[in-house]
Amino acid sequence: MQVKTIGVVGAGQMGNGIAQVAAMSGLAVIMSDIKEEFVQRGFQTITKILGKNVEKGKMSPADQDAVLGRIKTTVNLKDMAAAEVVIEAATENEPLKFQIFRELDAICAPQAILASNTSSIPIGRIAAQTKRPDQVIGMHFMNPVPVMQLVELIRALTTSDETFALTRDLCVKFGKTPAEASDYPGFLINRILMPMINEAVYCLYQGVGTRENIDTVMRLGANHPMGPLALADLIGLDTCLAIMETLFSGFCDSKYRPCPLLRKYVEAGWLGRKTGRGFYEYR
Repeated sequence: MQVKTIGVVGAGQMGNGIAQVAAMSGLAVIMSDIKEEFVQRGFQTITKILGKNVEKGKMSPADQDAVLGRIKTTVNLKDMAAAEVVIEAATENEPLKFQIFRELDAICAPQAILASNTSSIPIGRIAAQTKRPDQVIGMHFMNPVPVMQLVELIRALTTSDETFALTRDLCVKFGKTPAEASDYPGFLINRILMPMINEAVYCLYQGVGTRENIDTVMRLGANHPMGPLALADLIGLDTCLAIMETLFSGFCDSKYRPCPLLRKYVEAGWLGRKTGRGFYEYR
């Protein structure tokens, strides 16, 4: 199957990033969300990023116009019928993702591949919502998508070799490096990363160190580019909590129990950079 059009469900931080890299690779893109204001905000984010690339001399104005011209926005999920591959990038909410995949299964062409950008939900559960489980796969992009090189590819028990190969080739076309992970809660990166972030929150919760010192020891002692609490703010504390809850329920192991302070921040609406306040404050 030749892929000419990519569908992206969700125009938020991850969705508009995926749409951008797909359009920059020369593919037509259909980017959808539930409200017009959401898709327009996502499109404006892409426009702003490309504009900065033009200012820095990394892209010509003509190339910017060409990339933006390849992106169509919509609030009608039925428009995904024109895509050969659809990548779901909605909120990390299992019932919501299940509903989206049931709808996509009914809308998209029989040969279309359905991928999820989920960061923790087992792909097998998602695939079981469709009548094409062999054509469902996980494509876990990293944030920010235009910058980060990794795409974690997760195949369910039912994912076909053909689906995996086509998706892997698509990652390369996007200029990304694919890495395969088995279909377990959290896959590879978040099974390792999120417990570290959660433990950093526990250190803050128990008064072992200040937020600044917790981040400093990991930046300077472990050579991480960003401390775990600052990283959590970038990811979104609600997303971090959702992933920890998926790990905890999936493995029934107390080492994955979300820190009460993380839950407290999420309940207060302190979700990180996207709300202006998390472990740090942002203007």
